[in-house]
Amino acid sequence: MKAHHTDFSKGTVSRNIISVAVPMTAAQILNLLYNIVDRIYIGMIPDVGQTALAGLGLCFPIIMLVSAFTNLFGGASPLCGIALGRNDEEEAALVMGNAFSLLLIAGTLLMTVGLTLHRPILYLFGASDSTYPYAFQYITIYLLGTLSVMIALGMNPYINSQGFARIGMLTVILGACTNIILDPVFIFVFRMGVRGAATATVISQTLSALWVLKFLTGKQATLKLQPATLKLSLQRVSSICALGLSSFMMSFTNSIVQVACNTTLRQFGGDLYISIMTILNSVREIAQTPVGGLSNGTSPVLSFNYGKKNYKAVKSGIWFSTTLGITYTICIWGAIFFFPELFIKIFSRDAALIEKAVPAMHIYFFGFFMMSLQFSGQCAFTSLGKAKNAIFFSILRKVIIVVPLTLILPHIGGLGVAGVFLAEPISNVIGGIACFGTMLATVIPELNNESCSKNFTASQ
Repeated sequence: MKAHHTDFSKGTVSRNIISVAVPMTAAQILNLLYNIVDRIYIGMIPDVGQTALAGLGLCFPIIMLVSAFTNLFGGASPLCGIALGRNDEEEAALVMGNAFSLLLIAGTLLMTVGLTLHRPILYLFGASDSTYPYAFQYITIYLLGTLSVMIALGMNPYINSQGFARIGMLTVILGACTNIILDPVFIFVFRMGVRGAATATVISQTLSALWVLKFLTGKQATLKLQPATLKLSLQRVSSICALGLSSFMMSFTNSIVQVACNTTLRQFGGDLYISIMTILNSVREIAQTPVGGLSNGTSPVLSFNYGKKNYKAVKSGIWFSTTLGITYTICIWGAIFFFPELFIKIFSRDAALIEKAVPAMHIYFFGFFMMSLQFSGQCAFTSLGKAKNAIFFSILRKVIIVVPLTLILPHIGGLGVAGVFLAEPISNVIGGIACFGTMLATVIPELNNESCSKNFTASQ
């Protein structure tokens, strides 16, 4: 198959963003199906669906931790975009090769530690004697596929940074479609239950990883994985980790938040509310995935133009993606507010659960559009290599705001479980305004000054 390549040096910024963001958003939606389909089928298992769903929710912090390390090295793909913008293909290839080596090392360590210590970890994360067996069945199989997960998801951004967004989309289509087909077969036909869901996921991610490796070692890739690029350089490792740390912190702090939510909900509401939080997290992932796809599609375009010192194009890209993000999140918030049961019933038809989940959903998603400001600000900081700002605001929203509120609010005024759900919208408002406002106050003036300086120099 001939790979479609987007040349960021041609066409308008908005067209380039759309040409990359559309397939990347489609890819992220399909990637979401890996876990969402698992939750849908697990929630529908007769008699034990609700408990099994809670067990799966207990695995989220571990899954997010794997994602965090995947993002730590995959999140540095803007370095490739900036290098390509400077026509330095050799450096771009070395960055990609070093990232691949780091993914292999981290994946091996995570798998070993997770398989060894999964029992105390799951109980620390809020497991009960009822939910632990289901969490154990899922996570032990999932961890066996850690390397496949990290290669598929961690190397795909480097395909996208070269302008091959459709190939990146096909990476996910292959795995997602395989997972959709295998899930019901393993869960219901082979009667493997939760183990079947995990097995289908691992097989699917393995196929995606093989596809990524085939492309990056093939003739069509601009940057290729070669033995010479895999040798780690301290300087490149530092640069990769510095830029990828923002993406790492977003997933890592999500893991911390999930642990805080699960343990607090178990204290104030029991396993039922852990099941509800699992559903709310799933709906949130569905709702925010297009914004994430838009940000990821914007990033290589901003990085490329920043490397070429086309600062007007960078500013145009920031405003274009921000406007689209706010418009979409307002629309999806309205849909969730007016039709909450429609989203809840995707995962469970239990009447008692739905009754408790509807008011929780209204609280959790209040002011959801403010979240898009955080994504836009983070995207600008990361794309332009401003790692410290991106890292700070990742920590601010989750660690400094959400976790303390999750632990404190349930004890105030008898809020109980409502306090846990209230922490999310408060963090969206404060974090979104702080991140986007800082970006406006720092990045835009810098781009204006550099643009003026460039124009002045050209006129001499």
